Amino acid sequence: MDYLTRSQLLLGEQVMERLAEVRVLIFGVGGVGSWCAEALVRSGVRRLTIVDSDCVAPSNVNRQLMATTRTVGQVKVEALKERLLDINPQAEIEALQAIYSAETAESFHLDTYDYVVDAIDSLENKAHLILHATQLWKSTGRPVLFCSMGAALRLDTMSVRSAEFWDIEGDALARALRNKFKRRKTFPARKFKCVYSIEQPLPNQPLASAADSDALASDSASDVSDTWLASKAAVNGSVVQVTATFGLALSSLIVKDVKSRCSEQHTIKS
Repeated sequence: MDYLTRSQLLLGEQVMERLAEVRVLIFGVGGVGSWCAEALVRSGVRRLTIVDSDCVAPSNVNRQLMATTRTVGQVKVEALKERLLDINPQAEIEALQAIYSAETAESFHLDTYDYVVDAIDSLENKAHLILHATQLWKSTGRPVLFCSMGAALRLDTMSVRSAEFWDIEGDALARALRNKFKRRKTFPARKFKCVYSIEQPLPNQPLASAADSDALASDSASDVSDTWLASKAAVNGSVVQVTATFGLALSSLIVKDVKSRCSEQHTIKS
């Protein structure tokens, strides 16, 4: 029995065939993006590119899928690729140890992908990706963009939602992005959906020792959070229950979009 049998029972053969064909690009494979990647491969996506510049740090183990005591020190995308190929050895996983920025944007060839998932921390890079991806979609019809807003400082998985970017309320990252677009008078070329939380951020708690604080400050978050709101050294608390829910929700948006497009094509043919 194929490992996707249960998925096919729910989604149907046409959707499963299409999931195997689509190309997905994920920027950031921390506490959000890593779970999105695994959920997509377990759902039948075979052509996946994962992008992250960091190595696995001890502070990643509490929430990032591929982060274990064994993988600490390994390149994140390589550790995740190994796990994804354990799920489906026939998957085409491209692991890029890189950063998306205005300077590197063209090297990723976004218009060759069907879907792009934004799980980037940097406000500047996130804003550029949104503008770049939506403009490409307007001119070429690709890619469809889905974004993660702030997952840090939250504890309630039941508060995670999805909505169109301009309809999000109560998320500081979404507000900062909207303010940036308004100040520059440059706006996304089309609407796009995001995953966010309606829970109000909780305060950070003090750590047990100065050594813990120093170690944490030296680790890169590589996780969609509100870290950018504070000083560069600040790192906000986050838990796997919420970050994973964000990642699974992003994967769900892709699967549902594929299913919706297959249904539309079937209706047109009929």
